[in-house]
Amino acid sequence: MSVSTVSKALNDNGRMAADTRERIKTLAAEIGFRPNALAKGLLSNRSFTVGLLTNDTYGRFTLPVMAGISEALVDHGVSVFLCAIEDDPALGKIHVDAMLDKQVDGIIATGKRVDRSLPVDLAGLPVPVVYAFTKGEPGSVTLTSDDRHGARLATEWLKELGRQRLVHITGPREFVSAVERAEAFRTVAGNGAPVLHGVWSEAWGHEAIDRIWKEGGERPDGIFCGNDQIARGVVDALRERGARVPGDVSVIGFDNWEIMAAQTRPPLTTIDTNLKELGREAGLMVLALAEGRAIEPGLRRLPCKLVIRDSCGGGRRQN
Repeated sequence: MSVSTVSKALNDNGRMAADTRERIKTLAAEIGFRPNALAKGLLSNRSFTVGLLTNDTYGRFTLPVMAGISEALVDHGVSVFLCAIEDDPALGKIHVDAMLDKQVDGIIATGKRVDRSLPVDLAGLPVPVVYAFTKGEPGSVTLTSDDRHGARLATEWLKELGRQRLVHITGPREFVSAVERAEAFRTVAGNGAPVLHGVWSEAWGHEAIDRIWKEGGERPDGIFCGNDQIARGVVDALRERGARVPGDVSVIGFDNWEIMAAQTRPPLTTIDTNLKELGREAGLMVLALAEGRAIEPGLRRLPCKLVIRDSCGGGRRQN
């Protein structure tokens, strides 16, 4: 058979009999033939690789985003390689230069908070850049979780359970996500509903409950926490004071950090920020841009999901 016939069969294009295409593919598999990716890239002017930059050292947010990116791109023959840049601008430039040297088709930037840019300049690069769960350049394509939507889901669920005395225990005011969640909480719970700002830690969850108990007065029967670590500290502190969860107090976290939420006792009802879906969308967008398709720039907020476990009561379901 001619080279062109074999090429069409292996690349699933061109017209030929189905049995001919199948025989060529079968023989190629038997002899272990692998197409030359470098040659293919030269012909198409693409490397079929995408770079992922992050300053999320522990991978708390980056790993689910990367899983979504990989899922979205694997069927398109595109590989993803991760570069951790810490918070070091010099290291960031080294990795960006290396990506450009390898002629990546595009770059996805992701981080550990939505209101801060990575410490490296990604403006004006010769390849498309998509931002996911980090602050993008003006006029860029940026994706993030909808914090207000997640906070509304949590607060509305507490009210649906019949909880009336609601409190929100969350992170620092300097974080946009903490502010947006607090504002959405008060939209549902009422402007006078208490919001306690602290740090993103179990210790702050303990401390917040200690403050509430020492103040006396009417105690909350529903607590919405700004992340799962705070919620775990809250649940432990309530148990130490003889308050039953969820009998006396329903508790909801945020992030659906599986290792934290599932191991809390009782297991934690929480808000899933859909980071894997966010990564999938980012992967498809950078692929579209690499292929020359138009993508409208701007910020896209992806909806969150309520994951119900035992810390609220009300059964087990997802919505």
